[in-house]
Amino acid sequence: MTLLVTGVAGFIGSNFVYYYLRKHKDRKIIGLDSLTYAGNIDNLSKLNVEEKNRFTFIKGDINDTELLEKIYKENEIDGIINFAAESHVDRSIHDPQIFLKTNILGTQNLLHVFKKYYDKNKNHKFLQVSTDEVYGALGPTGYFTEKTPLNPHSPYSASKTSADLIAKAYHDTYDLNINITRCSNNYGPYQFPEKLIPLMINNALNHKDLPVYGDGKQIRDWLYVEDHCKAIDMVYENGKKGEVYNIGGHNEKENIEIVKTIINYLHEKTGDKEINENLIKHVKDRLGHDRRYGIDPTKIKEELRWEPTVMFNEGIKKTIDWYLENKEWMESVISGEYKEFYDKNYVD
Repeated sequence: MTLLVTGVAGFIGSNFVYYYLRKHKDRKIIGLDSLTYAGNIDNLSKLNVEEKNRFTFIKGDINDTELLEKIYKENEIDGIINFAAESHVDRSIHDPQIFLKTNILGTQNLLHVFKKYYDKNKNHKFLQVSTDEVYGALGPTGYFTEKTPLNPHSPYSASKTSADLIAKAYHDTYDLNINITRCSNNYGPYQFPEKLIPLMINNALNHKDLPVYGDGKQIRDWLYVEDHCKAIDMVYENGKKGEVYNIGGHNEKENIEIVKTIINYLHEKTGDKEINENLIKHVKDRLGHDRRYGIDPTKIKEELRWEPTVMFNEGIKKTIDWYLENKEWMESVISGEYKEFYDKNYVD
């Protein structure tokens, strides 16, 4: 089996490549990534020799139809897993258009090529990796299920909602083998430092302000990235045609609690007295900021026997330890472009 996996140089995509190649010793991945600011080819530098022999990297855009068709013609592609996306809410508020181009038109283009080469006699599948943000916000109780109405509140979540609906339309119209997964907040190695956890780790280590939106009591459900990769693999292998699967960790935490946990563990680990809660700086809340997300993963647990194995108290320590052991990785990805965005979004 050979999969075309898009967005392989990003956070979740790169973690999936490691997981998949180590689990399936007889399979190959063609990895596609356009290497925008958050795509880092160094994320894949830990592949061993045997894994590299089963992995081919191609730099390219999912909107490039000619390239996608060339990949299909030159390889026996058995399916597509689409991780490629612009994914940072703050950036979508500042510049929505690129989100529509990549997340909507790019997904449609992948589906167009998938349909052209679709073989219903094989386990030929398209898996669209989405987000719980398509559901909007929850009140203080209850959880998102696969039947929760879609109600996005940011340009990012609107673009992912649109991509999901396009994928659903290709299944309904053309009877293609398509699944959609919607996951809660991921954390773990190789996450770009614009996201909450690596941002706070990096700033704390450099004694910089820790910017917290509003009162910091926004609640998210956190899932360790390897558990997400396991779920993606299981849905690709055994998910029912046309179905949506929610993937959540039942690890709901307030943002401010996450920040304080990072401070306390870094202080304990490094002995640095300057890493303390005085670094916390409350900043103006994000426009349209959803108050709470929470996922009910009952469907994927009952149908596919998936459940998370890494609880947050363990996972956050593993994550912080990884960043401490890979400071050079963090330094290499913080470019001038990132600093300009950081200053615009948090400082100005």
